[in-house]
Amino acid sequence: MRRSDGLALVLLAALAVASPVRAERTVLAPVPTIDAASTRTLETAVFAGGCYWGVEGVFSHVKGVRLVKSGFAGGPNNRRVDYAMVSGGDTGFAEAVRVTYDPKQVSYGTLLRIFFSVIADPTTLNYQGPDHGTQYRSALYPLNAEQGKAASAYLAQLGKAGLWRDPIVTKVERFTGFQDADAYHQDFMKANPRHPYILRWDAPKLAAFKAMFPILYRDKPSA
Repeated sequence: MRRSDGLALVLLAALAVASPVRAERTVLAPVPTIDAASTRTLETAVFAGGCYWGVEGVFSHVKGVRLVKSGFAGGPNNRRVDYAMVSGGDTGFAEAVRVTYDPKQVSYGTLLRIFFSVIADPTTLNYQGPDHGTQYRSALYPLNAEQGKAASAYLAQLGKAGLWRDPIVTKVERFTGFQDADAYHQDFMKANPRHPYILRWDAPKLAAFKAMFPILYRDKPSA
């Protein structure tokens, strides 16, 4: 489902109000048995988990996260794209977020745990919630060997945890670069807290994060 401007956005708002469907079920994912070691003052991680509005919205409230950017990842590194192009579903790109965090306050493994607990359903292939297409797939994009090891180990750990009825389909994908989305899509939840899409699909994720991880939650979102 596209969330483009103008008439399409109005129609989406009407659909969100009329639909009885709520946000995806949340689970308490396990503590990772393998985490990514870090020697940097700040680290960066990239996640794709459906509509980037909610992914950014949740991660921006995590203590230790300094900056979250919405954008696109997973496609050819020599191709420039924008929202309209990616929404066609045939570019290879996914809506994604780039998270800059302080590893002394929050680890990569903890971000993974939050991601699979309240943000993305790892069992839905090429869709999350109401949004369907390869651009809404869930994927992990490790930026180094340590993240790659932790990401692969955690997916295996989740597969054995039995938290979901269906098999895990989230994949670790090769990182080919990250492109920022337009300014309109940055900090969308913060700027539009009463938007019907946010209220129906993303606000429940943030509420679940606050309830499940109160020690990691902060009221004021990062930049």
